Amino acid sequence: MKEISSFQNPLIKQILHLKEKSRERKKMNKFVLEGLREIKLALKSDYQIEIILFDEHLLTDKALNQLNEITTTPFQIIKITREIYQKIAYRETTEGIMAIGVAKKHALNTIKLKRKNPLILVAEAPEKPGNIGALLRTADAANLDAVIIANPKTDLYNPNIIRSSVGCIFTNQIVTGTSTEIIQFLKDQEIQIYCMALTASVNYHTIDFHEATAIVVGTEASGLNKEWLENSTQNIIIPMQGEIDSMNVSVSAAIAIFEAKRQRNFN
Repeated sequence: MKEISSFQNPLIKQILHLKEKSRERKKMNKFVLEGLREIKLALKSDYQIEIILFDEHLLTDKALNQLNEITTTPFQIIKITREIYQKIAYRETTEGIMAIGVAKKHALNTIKLKRKNPLILVAEAPEKPGNIGALLRTADAANLDAVIIANPKTDLYNPNIIRSSVGCIFTNQIVTGTSTEIIQFLKDQEIQIYCMALTASVNYHTIDFHEATAIVVGTEASGLNKEWLENSTQNIIIPMQGEIDSMNVSVSAAIAIFEAKRQRNFN
C-alpha cells in the first residue's frame, strides 16, 4: 500500500487545490469528499471514487473494508500521516478518511422522472452552501424525484455543500439549467409550478399537490425573479403569525414539501 508523508507530494497539493478552487474542480471534473458516511453514500449512488486516503490512527481496518463491499469498481488506497490528514481535512471530527471523486453531469437533459406525478424541488439562484445543503437534506428526507437548481451561483461540489448536505448531494437526482430552460421543461412535462412568494399567494395547504408538482423557492434576500412569478401556476405562502414575514428558505421548502407528501400519503 502506498504511503504519503510529505506535504510537498503532488497529490496532496492537488487535493488542496480541489478543495479551495471551484475552477480547479471544473477543470479536472473532480472533487474532494471526506467522512465515512459521505464516501459510502457516494459509492452507493454510483459515483466513481478514484483515490481514498486515510489516517490509520483514526480509521479502523474494518471501516476501510466496508467500502470494498459496496462497490466492485477498484480505487486506490493511500495511507497518510496524522499531520497530513490534519492539513487537508476540512473537518476535525471526520473519521480519518477522505477521497477524490469524479463529478457527475447535471445538465437538465439528463433528468429521469420515473413517476407520472413527480414531486420536484426547484431552487432559483441559491448562493449559500449551508442553505443548499439543507435543501438537499430535505429533498433526501422526502425522497423527491429531483432537485433542479436554476441559474446556479455556487459550484455543487463546493466542500461546504457536501458537508452541510451530510452527503445528500450524492443521494438526490440534481440537475441545473437556466430559469427559461427549466420553466419550459416543466411546462412540456405538464408539471404544475407552485412558487413560494409573498404576492398573489394562497396558503400552501389549500393546494392539491397530487398532480405532478414543482415547488419553487428563491433566495431569502430577493425571492424569485419575475420570470418565475409570471409562469407560476399559483403562488403559495406559509402564513406567518409572528413579527417577521419569512423563514429560512430550507425551512419554508420543507414545510411545503412535506404537506405535499402528507397529501400523497407519503408516497
